[in-house]
Order: sequence, then C-alpha cells, then structure tokens
Amino acid sequence: MTRDRMHFLLLNIGHFLDHLFMLIFASVAALALHREWGLGYAELLAYATPGFFAFGVFALPAGWIADKWSRDGMMCIFFICIGMSAIITSFAVSPLQIGFGLFLIGIFAAIYHPVGLAIVTIKWRDTGMRIAMNGVWGNLGVACAALLTGFMIDHSGWRMAFVLPGIISIAIGLIYLTLRWDNIRAGSISSGSLISTNTAQQDMVTTPSQRALLLRVSAIVFLTTAVSSIIFQSTTFALPKMFDERLQNFAENLVNLGGSLTSTGEGDIATVIGALAFAVFAIASIAQLVVGVMLDRHGPRKVFIAVAVIQIVFFSLMPGLTDGLALVVALGFMLGAFGQIPINDFMIGKMASGEARARIYGVRYVVSFTVLAVSLPLIAIVYARWGFDTLFIILASAAALMLLAVICLPHELPTSKAHSLVGDDA
Repeated sequence: MTRDRMHFLLLNIGHFLDHLFMLIFASVAALALHREWGLGYAELLAYATPGFFAFGVFALPAGWIADKWSRDGMMCIFFICIGMSAIITSFAVSPLQIGFGLFLIGIFAAIYHPVGLAIVTIKWRDTGMRIAMNGVWGNLGVACAALLTGFMIDHSGWRMAFVLPGIISIAIGLIYLTLRWDNIRAGSISSGSLISTNTAQQDMVTTPSQRALLLRVSAIVFLTTAVSSIIFQSTTFALPKMFDERLQNFAENLVNLGGSLTSTGEGDIATVIGALAFAVFAIASIAQLVVGVMLDRHGPRKVFIAVAVIQIVFFSLMPGLTDGLALVVALGFMLGAFGQIPINDFMIGKMASGEARARIYGVRYVVSFTVLAVSLPLIAIVYARWGFDTLFIILASAAALMLLAVICLPHELPTSKAHSLVGDDA
C-alpha cells in the first residue's frame, strides 16, 4: 500500500472512530444505564447534550488551528486525545461524571470534520466519491457503536465499550504521527498541495449576480445542514431505543432461533438489538456510495431532491409499525438520512477555496453539531410526552422543509477555480 493510500485509509478510520465515540452512549443509555442507575431514558439524554454542544462549538477553532498550524498535527491530537477521553469516561460512576467524560469526547471529536474533510477535499480530485467513501466509514462507526456496545453490555459490561476503541484510537494516532511526521514538523497548513493567497483572492466573486448566487446557495447549504442534522441525530441516536421498544418480539424470536448463543437466551437481547441497528446502519451506508457517484455525474440539486423525497415517504410510514415492518421502514429512512450526508460537504468543497476550506468546514459543522446538541432535548421531550410516533411526524415535516429549500438550488453551482488546481500527493 502506498503512503497516499495509507493516508486516506487512516482518515477513513478517523471518521469511523469519530462517529463511534459520539454514539456509544446512545446504546449505553438505551440498553444498560437506565436499568443500572435507575434513571429514565429522557433523563440520561441530558448528560449527553454538553458533549454534542462541544462537538459543534469546538469545530470552528479546530479548523482555524488546522489552517494556521497543521492539519496532520490536528489529526494526531484527535486520535490520541479522543481515545484518552473515552478511557476516562469508562471510569464514571455517576451521571455527572459520565456527562463530563462525554464533554471531553465531544471537544476532541470536533476536530475530525473540519480537518479530515478539508484534507479529503483538497488533496484528491474525485471529490464526490472520496467524500462518499469517507462518509461510509463514518456511518459504519455509527453502526458499530450499536453493535459493539450491545455486545459489550452482554459480555463485558458497558465500560469496555469506551475502553476498547479508546486504546485502538491511541494506537492509530501513533501510526498517523509516524506516517505524517515530516508534514507536521514542517508546520504545513495543508495536507496536500498549497494554494496561494493570490489564487484564493482570484477565486472571490466580484459581480453582483455572482455574489447573489453565492449568497443564495450558502443560505440553502446552511439551512439544509441544520435540518438534515436534526434528522441525522434523531435517527442515529434514537434508533437503538426505537428498536428496543419496537423489535423486542422480533429480537426474542431471533435469540430463540439461535438458542446456542446462551443457555437462557435472555442475556443476548441487547446484542441482537445492537446487531439489528448495526445491520440497518451498515446497509444504509451504501446509499452514500450511490450518492457520491450521482453527485459527480449529475450535481447536487437532483440528488438532494431524491434523497429528501425518500425521507418524507419513509418517515410518514413509520408511526405505529413494529417488528419486521418497522425494521424495513427504518432501513428506508436511514437510506435517506445517510444519503444526504455527503451532499453539503460536496457543495462546500466545490465552492470554497483550498486555503480557507478547514475554517469553512468548521463553520458548517458548528451549525451542524450545535443543532445535533439541540436535537437531544427534542428527542427527550417528544419521547417523554408523546412517544416516537410523534417524532417520526416531526422528521417527515423537517424533510419536507429541506425539499422546499433544495428546489431553490441552481442547476450549476458557483465553483472555486482553486478546486481544480489540487492534485494527489504521494
């Protein structure tokens, strides 16, 4: 494997770990802590909220530091420090302590998206497919959070769900440090080819019509970013709990069918629920590869419209469903939720100059992950008062709003000339 391919692989693993760490607690709360600590699911969500606020707020300074110092250096800090934070979280013995641990995880998790995505979009030419591949790894992190945590709860305890990936992340960080040490030591502001300030200045739009078009597209990008973040957070964070409530009979039948797993079968319900969530997340992640190909061929407008329609249809079908039908429809709306992820990143990658790309991604993810944090109280309130059926109706309405915004996109995006100047860096 060449150094260039190894670099892309490590960036993908970083995206995997980033989403895994942020969603371990979702399964821990749904499948273990509400029983072990005697707290309701809605109460436990409050302790995850600061971590998601940190996930958003610290994205902007992370992007700024990466642009001014070294993107590779920031990636090393990400791997090592998020791993240490996860291990610290595993020692929590109270809700307040686990909330503090999740806040630490959120601080360092905030590094990945503005920094890792800036590297991916500035270094390689086939932007849509690269973002999609990177996004699939992130989705698999979401999926494995449910699978790993469910398995650990049944066999080693929920604390190991934080410890094991923490150790792995630290090891990956040391490998990344070794691979990219020359770039870090040089204090490079870019992981690939640098674009001069003069080039970036030449890319700035000057005519009123260009400025108006850029403003319209930017407004749509940030609006759809906020709305899609509500959908993404609500589905990925709450899906293990949805399955715990709606697929109990289905899971028990699977356990009984494979009764050799345990002597009683009861002890593996969390594992099966986690495996079902993993299967839905993993299969749905394929949507990003399809979207990546379509983005490079057809542009974002048509693809975004199709993804929004898929979400509206399947969210509208979900209320009242249980067992097998609920599983199939959940797969449908997760295809839409995951399929939307690379589209805004693709548009930013096309429009933003390379020199400021990490900072622009930082702003995008401040919006995105701040909304993620707000989504947790939304889930808690809706679930406590009305249940998940009302949440599905809200998400269908959010997807409809996103569709209206996307229809206003131009057929051709205003693009940065600098985007075409970057190439591979072995």
